[in-house]
Amino acid sequence: MGKHTLTARQYGILALVALSAPLGDTFLSRGMTQMPTVTLDHPLSLISAVFTPWIALGIALLIGFFASYLTALSWADLTFVLPATAFGNVIVALLARVWLGEQISIERWAGIALITVGVGFVAQGPSRTERPEEIAARTESESQEAAQ
Repeated sequence: MGKHTLTARQYGILALVALSAPLGDTFLSRGMTQMPTVTLDHPLSLISAVFTPWIALGIALLIGFFASYLTALSWADLTFVLPATAFGNVIVALLARVWLGEQISIERWAGIALITVGVGFVAQGPSRTERPEEIAARTESESQEAAQ
């Protein structure tokens, strides 16, 4: 099986996947800290929260995440794309600590480090599993080129 090489555009999509979700989540958290407690008993408070600037921006970023995630899944396997989202744990922790002022325990930092190391192992595999029809088409194409 040949190793699928990524284009600069595909790396850009993976960067969007990795960055837009943690930024969106952080913006949602920032916005919700400025809101009164929201409960399902009062759905109008939830609807009004959507229209606050931080939350609206967080939602827009999460929509961007979903679009870039779907795009990445169109050319790469789930087991290749999903680890890009796992790196978001590092970004979320850093944003939460620096920007939101949250305290993060040593156990959480250790967990984040373990996830990051695990992602490094998973990322070493091919981005796309070749399917039998793709292998057959490639073999046929190579045979035709060799015959010429």
